[in-house]
Amino acid sequence: MKIVFATANKGKLREAAEILGPEFELVTPADLGITQEIEETGTTLEENSLIKACFLWDRTALMCFADDTGLEVNALGGAPGVYTARYAGEGCDFNDNMEKLLLELAAAGAVLPEQRKARFRSVVTLIIGGKPYTFEGIMEGRIATEKAGCGGFGYDPVFIADAYPDRTVAELEDHTKNAISHRGKALRQMALWLRENL
Repeated sequence: MKIVFATANKGKLREAAEILGPEFELVTPADLGITQEIEETGTTLEENSLIKACFLWDRTALMCFADDTGLEVNALGGAPGVYTARYAGEGCDFNDNMEKLLLELAAAGAVLPEQRKARFRSVVTLIIGGKPYTFEGIMEGRIATEKAGCGGFGYDPVFIADAYPDRTVAELEDHTKNAISHRGKALRQMALWLRENL
């Protein structure tokens, strides 16, 4: 089953391919000659996910999906949230984002594990025949006091999932992370829906 995934992130693409399995052939916008960056102008994960999926549908009319993911930290009032990928500002990378996050938590006096509670939330929008379908996944956990591990991508080196409280997500094997991850949960819901409805 061929499906277009609105991403240029190789880590996300690899993760999605592993989660969805060989029955789904993932195609990227770049594979279709679409190189224009999609502006994420929404104020919620749901809005941004829909914007990206609609962008692809409008240009390809192919079955497609997009995700938007946010890290929500309790001590920071739910920040960075919808600004997770660009938390440290334009032109910054995830190392800059993680450094800012750790500094903000220190400034907030959040030093104990229970003060550093957080969650990753992913919203996936699938479009078939012009109609959108939404799936959501959440991974509860907390923010570590320092980076550890070199696996995964994004904020994985500073996020400790409740399911594995002794190490960061970046220290987990890929298949272990995929089994508990927010995006994994949302994509498995989507895959199940596709198998039952197509």
